[in-house]
Amino acid sequence: MSVPPPRAEYLEFLKPYGPELTQLALATRALVMKAAPDCVELIYDAYSAVSTGYTYTGRPTDAFIHIAVYARWVNLGFNRGVMLKDPEGLLAGTGRWTRHVRIAKADDLKSRALAALVKAAVEAATMPQSPREAGSVVRAIYERKRRPVKPGAKRIRIK
Repeated sequence: MSVPPPRAEYLEFLKPYGPELTQLALATRALVMKAAPDCVELIYDAYSAVSTGYTYTGRPTDAFIHIAVYARWVNLGFNRGVMLKDPEGLLAGTGRWTRHVRIAKADDLKSRALAALVKAAVEAATMPQSPREAGSVVRAIYERKRRPVKPGAKRIRIK
């Protein structure tokens, strides 16, 4: 099954993270999109991360998985992670509902246990009363951002 290409805006938001993290984010996105091809992708260019939420209804509150790109890794988050069976102990976090798995290298995405978590999250997702068209939507672009810098470079804040 082919994965729809990312929006041009999403790729632009990822540029400050460099090619290695961009590829890791896109590979994580592909894992989610293969498991949930009919979902709506909500894109946020936030203050400390570029993030995407995945929902069938288009409502952020119904998102079942999210991806957050940080300076050195990607988090694959499960919005109702406390409800998922995790026999391998991959899930991290102490929040009331959300758990995540840190993805630091492409090999982290090859885990059968991770694929099982994604599948379980997709199966537990809230489905709309009437079908909604799949696609990607840029939901927010934060004015101020904190982005990664190369080692030895001076950190700047974008206003």
